Amino acid sequence: MLRIGHGYDIHRLVEGRALLLGGVHIDSPRGLLGHSDGDVVMHAICDAMLGAMGLGDLGQHFPDTDERYHGIAGSELVRHVVTLMRDQGWTVVNVDVTICAEQPRLAPHRAAMRLRIAALLGADITGISVKATTNEGLDAVGRGEAIAATAVVLMESV
Repeated sequence: MLRIGHGYDIHRLVEGRALLLGGVHIDSPRGLLGHSDGDVVMHAICDAMLGAMGLGDLGQHFPDTDERYHGIAGSELVRHVVTLMRDQGWTVVNVDVTICAEQPRLAPHRAAMRLRIAALLGADITGISVKATTNEGLDAVGRGEAIAATAVVLMESV
């Protein structure tokens, strides 16, 4: 059996925070504000996987009202979802991520993100795609106030 899941996340950019995308540190004067590390790529992947398995969303598993998750790394959230995935008898076939950001330039970091995501998911890197685009100056992302990501995941029961 195959299932598709879709995930989306957006976080505001602020001074004084590290910028992590796809589990990779990106040199930037601003990072993403959030109860966790704000890694919109990892959050979108988690939501897509949870959706494909019919297990709700990230907020149900890691509520931002729970101090245990304050500052948690997106990679730790993915590890938790991967454990649920294996317990439920699923595996990842492929992941397709799109990051929407005006700054910084993300092309130099896509290969590292693909490697990190593949390692966390236990997936073949050929099934991991990371793309970046801008919002052409439109909305909060386009004004450089936020970064967003979408993820589509194909999962197979094993």
